[in-house]
Amino acid sequence: MPTASRAVPAAVASVLLLAACGSERAGQEDAAVDGPVSAESLCPGDYAQYGATPASAAPAVTPSGTPTPLPVPSVSGPGDNGVRITGLYAWGAGSKCASADWSAAFELTNQGTRKATYTVTFGFLAASGGSVDNVARTVEAVAPGATVKDVVAMRTMTAAHPPEVTGVRVIKVRSVPAAEAPSASGPCPASGVHVYADQGDAAMGLRVVGLHLVNCGTDTYELNGYPGLEILDEDHERPDGVRILRGTDGISPAAGGGGSPRPLALRPGQAARTTLAWRNTTQAGDPVNAPYVRVRPKPDAAPVTVTPELDLGTTGELGVGPWELDDSAESGQVRPG
Repeated sequence: MPTASRAVPAAVASVLLLAACGSERAGQEDAAVDGPVSAESLCPGDYAQYGATPASAAPAVTPSGTPTPLPVPSVSGPGDNGVRITGLYAWGAGSKCASADWSAAFELTNQGTRKATYTVTFGFLAASGGSVDNVARTVEAVAPGATVKDVVAMRTMTAAHPPEVTGVRVIKVRSVPAAEAPSASGPCPASGVHVYADQGDAAMGLRVVGLHLVNCGTDTYELNGYPGLEILDEDHERPDGVRILRGTDGISPAAGGGGSPRPLALRPGQAARTTLAWRNTTQAGDPVNAPYVRVRPKPDAAPVTVTPELDLGTTGELGVGPWELDDSAESGQVRPG
């Protein structure tokens, strides 16, 4: 499920422990590609916690006082999946930065062959090595081979005795083709629809994630039946032995995606939703973990790649419900993941 507490492969958990005691978003044009990151003179602003509604515009940075740089070990090489942490900063009261208490500077290199949008989850650590908070930063449209520099910020919610941050690590790195990045708001894509997955729910091994579509165009958008799905692993390859079921009753009648398909004609501003459901049951065999699902709302539609973090165990099954009208979108009840 797309939650900050999910366990991640050790390969992407590179910890930078410091000697001291004691869904942000950015476009490539906002990240410097030459010279050092000027984190000392910039106050990170308008960042979003992991799971928050995606913003339509990149976060702003404003001139500020100077934070306190904290020591980090010397780092060489490409880092974790192309992400390298280059600095950690404490923003005390004297820095006049109200939007962040701690920030980390990092470099991200697109090691692939096509333009990609990345979401990197960072863990800010206490002196004990325990987690203080996890924050995700989205960097949009990074060209193949390009390296961008950016900053992720954390603000403590405890006013009385905020925890002391002494380290930061990369928890996980996710990437989707820039042309297939999901969106819940902002400029309307050429397809005329926003498509995104919500934060989902998990209980007793049952996973349920909502898949949402909003008609942001000027024409009626027709749907009939089930979306086309392609499951992809961390390497963006299809895992073996996974079946996609039409309807979710085969997973659980409680999943809510077991209705019959019917045609929909969405007027501009209207929305539809469907349900992805699976069980994290592990028995004999190797469990399947597949972060990505490539979605085609209908056969002739452009694909969108969402990241529901499928942990299918050894069941090898994902259920998908039919599209249905989503009245909650118009009332503002839906929160994207």
